[in-house]
Amino acid sequence: MTAWKASATVPAHAATAFDAALADALVDDTLVVSTVETARDGPWRSEIIGAGDHDGPDARTKARIAAAFAAAARIAGIATPAWTLDVLPDTDWVAENQRSFWPFAVGPFWVHPSHDPGTPPANAVALCIDAGLAFGTGTHATTRGCLEAIARLEPAAPGRAIDVGCGSGILAIAMAKLWCRPVLGSDNDAEAIAVARDNAALNGVAELCAFHVAEGLDAPALAAATPCDCIIANILAQPLIALAPGFAQATAPDGVIVLAGLLAEQEDEVLTAYGAQGFALSDRIVHETGGACWPTLLLRRR
Repeated sequence: MTAWKASATVPAHAATAFDAALADALVDDTLVVSTVETARDGPWRSEIIGAGDHDGPDARTKARIAAAFAAAARIAGIATPAWTLDVLPDTDWVAENQRSFWPFAVGPFWVHPSHDPGTPPANAVALCIDAGLAFGTGTHATTRGCLEAIARLEPAAPGRAIDVGCGSGILAIAMAKLWCRPVLGSDNDAEAIAVARDNAALNGVAELCAFHVAEGLDAPALAAATPCDCIIANILAQPLIALAPGFAQATAPDGVIVLAGLLAEQEDEVLTAYGAQGFALSDRIVHETGGACWPTLLLRRR
């Protein structure tokens, strides 16, 4: 079986929306979609990786790729980018990704892959996260912002916490390890849930972390845990806006929510949606990646 990669270059400001739309367009195909920062100020490279019995995708798959790139560009508000197709050498790409992931500190946390624990600072909370097919190794600005936000919360306050769109499970695992209490997580990708459970076991918090396949909070176990004291959602601006009424119903009085995955130019729209639901901004963390500013918002229910 031969692996191949279709690549297109997109501007930094459109990368998140483009990547999400591309993944949605190809959700029924056995393809891996990712976006890679190519320079400090952008642009980003969007990639689709697949495999087959021939040197490249068949005609149907090529047509699907072309249509997906066009649809993603339309949703992201940019011109359809030119894309290239390359046959890949016989390589373990997950292993290659892991080798490019180095240990680093963020807030009180020391994030590292299983093959390289590094030398953590004294009293650091270690998070062992292996790069794989689920989003979230802590390297992106949005995940770093969420980890810092978790560290700013009063440890005794979040009695019940939920990580919505958990990906690799890194944020739920961080809360469980820092606060030593149960945490719930949800994701609409069953494969991400499997990865999150593996990572929780890797970090010794499998008994504290319960992950469920769900859109937002629409799983019985999540509904049973509400109203909760803390919701963290590192997804995208439009899904965050759509989830505002549900998050309001699920959050206890004086509860806190942490929102990330939005660009600075989308912040006002997100704050307006949550202000209408009785939330007020209490703190803000901003990181830059690829020439774009990614705010992490801490909101408290009034």
